[in-house]
Amino acid sequence: MKKDKLYLFTFLSLVLIVYICGYFSMNYLVDLSTEQFLKIQIESSKREAKEMANLVSYQAQQINNPKVIIDNVQKSIEKTDMQTGFICMFDHTGKEVCHPNPEKIGRMAGPDESYISKTNNEIDPKDFYSYLKNKTEGGGIRNFNDPKRESEIIYLYPVKNTEWIIASHANLKNINEQVNNLKLYFILVYIATGTLIILLSFFMIRLFGSRYERKLETKNEDLFNKVVSLSKLNYELTNYKSKLESDSTFKTQENETSSTGKKRILTHLKSEIVTLEIEQIAYIYMENTITYVKDINGKTSTSNSSLEELFSELDSTFFFRANRQFILSIKAITKILKYGNNQLKIEVEPKSAIDIIISKNKAAEFKGWLNR
Repeated sequence: MKKDKLYLFTFLSLVLIVYICGYFSMNYLVDLSTEQFLKIQIESSKREAKEMANLVSYQAQQINNPKVIIDNVQKSIEKTDMQTGFICMFDHTGKEVCHPNPEKIGRMAGPDESYISKTNNEIDPKDFYSYLKNKTEGGGIRNFNDPKRESEIIYLYPVKNTEWIIASHANLKNINEQVNNLKLYFILVYIATGTLIILLSFFMIRLFGSRYERKLETKNEDLFNKVVSLSKLNYELTNYKSKLESDSTFKTQENETSSTGKKRILTHLKSEIVTLEIEQIAYIYMENTITYVKDINGKTSTSNSSLEELFSELDSTFFFRANRQFILSIKAITKILKYGNNQLKIEVEPKSAIDIIISKNKAAEFKGWLNR
């Protein structure tokens, strides 16, 4: 249940992060793409107006009849595509003399009505985009009285040596439709890609999470088995001690030792020779080639015998050769711990300054000793 909640919260977090980040990034990309689109539209309109103005100027130099020139311009622009933009021509009074829609010829169109202007007679895409979105003044663009106007003049270019002006129009309605379509495409693409990112990310989290969980479960199972085994070992230690203490022959064995053993051993305490009863020995260890004997009261003495010699004289019922360095008495063992790779660490009382480690190969023998 906890795992399912974790995956649910992970999924919701991915959804939240992806779509919040996507909202801001998508708006930025939409604005950037729209500005690039409008920049191309503006540059195209300016280029078209300049080319037409140069063409009309050339004809004015060759032909002295203004009516013929106007007819030629009208024929070239009449019924042209007005989807995104078009050009027309005014005279100095503001009257339309050429227009793609012949019905508009003769109409007066003052700059206060339709001209999108800036102080330097140039319009940039950012200001144009602001005007398209808000229909309000911004960046030097005037606030127009008629927000429903379908087209605006975005560029004026005078024809040299004439009274005519070439005007480049932008069809705001169609441009707005194209901008809105661009936004819609961005939204649809981002929803699809965002959903794909979320699903793939969630799938990868589940995939790697499941693998990690399986490994963790395996480790936990191994650890549990080791804990159970260790608990069993400590339980056997307690039982073994109890069995020895309750055995009616325990004291006899302690006092008389084994059939081959001694009742006591000789040790040295500084310059004094001390006899130490077998039942008083906690453990025997070797350090720097010297054999030390620790009794159950914590007193340390030394012996001239090696560990092999001493162990051969001790009863294996009560003593165990843990390693090359230690002989342990069952009385001294207080706890058995897991150590390293299937090794055992023995805690004793009195405490030992040196760790008592039973190797992997010796561990089975130690368990068998406890389970007699």
